Amino acid sequence: MWVVLILAVVIVLWVIAAYNGLISLKNQTVNAFKQIDVQLKRRHDLIPNLVNAVKGAMDFERSTLEAVIQARNQAVKVNASGPDNVKQISQAENALSGALSRLLVTVERYPELKATGNIGQLQEELTSTENRIAFARQLYNDTATQYNTKQQQFPTTLVAGVAHAERADLWEIEDQAERAVPQVDLSRR
Repeated sequence: MWVVLILAVVIVLWVIAAYNGLISLKNQTVNAFKQIDVQLKRRHDLIPNLVNAVKGAMDFERSTLEAVIQARNQAVKVNASGPDNVKQISQAENALSGALSRLLVTVERYPELKATGNIGQLQEELTSTENRIAFARQLYNDTATQYNTKQQQFPTTLVAGVAHAERADLWEIEDQAERAVPQVDLSRR
């Protein structure tokens, strides 16, 4: 009789521990996503300042500026949907990254823009923010992977349904251009 009682207590304690572990990882995954969200908000706030700073000097590059503004607005709209739409957010942010890259390449062609402190400072802030976003994405993917792994492992998988554990999507690079290896040519021609 004592053996059955002890076994029942051990099983109940294990179920509680497994449930709490899944809930903890789920909350950590949501928190990691929110860290990406904070950095994306910072990025979204910097972009209008950069666009306004270069707008006057780049009148004939209007399409580049409009592409950045449109990509930013789309990213802000999609980000409002929350962590359940990681793939859509990732696609919108990848489009914004592409538009920003084109803008920054265009800015490089204007020495008078580069000479102003505002542009340099905004570019520096944007670069710093991009690095923070990359670190936040890495943290999110690491945490989401732990969460997904834990809920798939036996015997924790038996408790996953009770904990309402659903697979967390990872933040992925879907744009093949971002996957391309940059070509570096150090030869002097």
